[in-house]
Amino acid sequence: MSHKSPKIAALIKGLEGRGYDPHYLGFFECFNRQQFYEAHDVLEELWLPSRHGPNDHFFKALIQLAGAFVHLQKNRLKPAGSLFRLARGYFAEYPASHENLDVAAVIELIDDWLGRLESFNFEQNPLIDDRSPQVRLKPGD
Repeated sequence: MSHKSPKIAALIKGLEGRGYDPHYLGFFECFNRQQFYEAHDVLEELWLPSRHGPNDHFFKALIQLAGAFVHLQKNRLKPAGSLFRLARGYFAEYPASHENLDVAAVIELIDDWLGRLESFNFEQNPLIDDRSPQVRLKPGD
């Protein structure tokens, strides 16, 4: 059970029994609703006790990805860029598909958002003018 807000705890409870840890699924639910801080928080509950395991850097990459978008929401563009780079580095350690996630597509998403930040010399926030990012598990599992 989540130690977070009652709303997030209810979300996690509703995702039980779906084949993956509900915190993992909750990350995607929150992320795709632009609740990037909550996505970070939910997955951190899964990551903290499993640090140094096989998914340590995978979960850390997802948390940093959400953190990058938290920074964009707060118009902190250079810290967002730093987290995009860190997340990309961790994702690069995993195969193109891992834990039913298209890691290669997530790396492309990171490259796109980071590229836009860099092309504007970190002076224009691409989140303001663009639709929010979506990260989904592959269908069928």
